[in-house]
Amino acid sequence: MTDRLAELSAAGVAVWLDDLSRVRLTSGSLDKMRREQHVVGVTTNPSIFQKALSDADAYDAQLRDLAAQKVTVEEAVRLMTARDVRWACDVERPEYDRSAGVDGRVSIEVDPRKAHETESTVAEAKTLWWLVDRPNLFIKIPATLAGLPAITSTLAEGISVNVTLIFSLERYRAVMEAFLAGLEQAKANGHDLSKIGSVASFFVSRVDSEVDKRLDKIGSDEAKALKGKAAIANARLAYEAYEEVFSGDRWTALKDAGAHPQRPLWASTSTKNPDFPDTIYVEELIAPGTVNTMPESVIFAFEDHGTTKSDTITGNYDHAKKVFADLAAIGVDFDDVVKVLEEEGVDKFEASWNELLEGVGKSLKAAASGSEHPSDAA
Repeated sequence: MTDRLAELSAAGVAVWLDDLSRVRLTSGSLDKMRREQHVVGVTTNPSIFQKALSDADAYDAQLRDLAAQKVTVEEAVRLMTARDVRWACDVERPEYDRSAGVDGRVSIEVDPRKAHETESTVAEAKTLWWLVDRPNLFIKIPATLAGLPAITSTLAEGISVNVTLIFSLERYRAVMEAFLAGLEQAKANGHDLSKIGSVASFFVSRVDSEVDKRLDKIGSDEAKALKGKAAIANARLAYEAYEEVFSGDRWTALKDAGAHPQRPLWASTSTKNPDFPDTIYVEELIAPGTVNTMPESVIFAFEDHGTTKSDTITGNYDHAKKVFADLAAIGVDFDDVVKVLEEEGVDKFEASWNELLEGVGKSLKAAASGSEHPSDAA
């Protein structure tokens, strides 16, 4: 049999799983995917934890303990999610050691309600780093305007960062600037740069969802011909920016001090449109030094019928630029597209976080009352 995921990995794409739950950990599913599907990293977000904690009995014992300690709902959520992430870090530790700290990473996100608060974000990042206490942890910080200085400050503390919710090239360049500044400060603070990791999570399918909605409203043949093209073009131009920044003198000085580059990570890679191939956001975004974080369904789809080419990005920059020129010509305001997507992204994660707090609150009350399965109350 062809090991398609091994071929993808050999082409320079790190395969990460966009999911985590206590059930996945206790069943050994994550470790099996590490060994058999070449999964060398894990990403989480508030929506993933909201789903994990609301539909499983695996948290019942911890819920009863937390209820007995009379912890707050927010403290309970942090302790429960931190336990899952710490466990996942241990499962992925062989990949971390094998790759000298590049892969084997697991992400935990700061409270999305603090997405527009720089100091609170940095403070929570430091707390989560201490709480999980694993070298292969990533603290996930959104790339909002307030998040940019938080990224720099967190990296300056020697803490590894996954920057999330990136939609535009302009914001991505600001993220790379925040990364370089953070490493320069970390170096000045005496931190070992070889121990600090970072990825920049560039969202993909959501771009097509928003752009294609606008193309449908325009309704012309020219608009229909552009459907499904914006997201891949946007990500390819992000990689062009990455190549530019990480070949410059500023980066070279940090590299000489032991730093690893901040890799582009393709997030939101499941297709939202059933007319698109289910592996399109994997096959069309292959290049060295990238990460593709996928839901389990996409990983197994690629394992079954995915196709790996050596590089589907770097030879397509001119075509990608033409896509954006064509979009502008028919009236699609891409600046507005990415503004809407960032606002929606923060709002969705905040809504999931609030649902998570509500569900855990109900479970804690059920545990305190002696319910046999307190998680059912969520």
